[in-house]
Amino acid sequence: MSKTLFEKIIAREIPAKVVFEDDLVLAIHDISPQAPTHILIFPKKPVPRIAEAAPEDHKLIGHLLLKAAEVADKVGLKKDGYRLVINNGADAGETVPHLHCHILGGRHLAWPPG
Repeated sequence: MSKTLFEKIIAREIPAKVVFEDDLVLAIHDISPQAPTHILIFPKKPVPRIAEAAPEDHKLIGHLLLKAAEVADKVGLKKDGYRLVINNGADAGETVPHLHCHILGGRHLAWPPG
């Protein structure tokens, strides 16, 4: 099976502007931002999507979300707010089959989205 885009970024086969990295997750600037600040954070373990996460992934997913909040604070989004988005499947807008969370901010975000 071929590597996903995010697996290639993790392996440093494709360059990316890294915002944060630890043993479990990597956060990068999105190359097609949908807000003034648009960061993707994803686990280094390849989990295709949230619906395919296993019970043993609960600590990883918790870590992912806590680190997303830390990254949002690090880039200055905490004061005015930000949105975390996890897409699941094509109809939700998922384009890379590797669980990831979008950190969006830097402007007013309308509701409902899309």
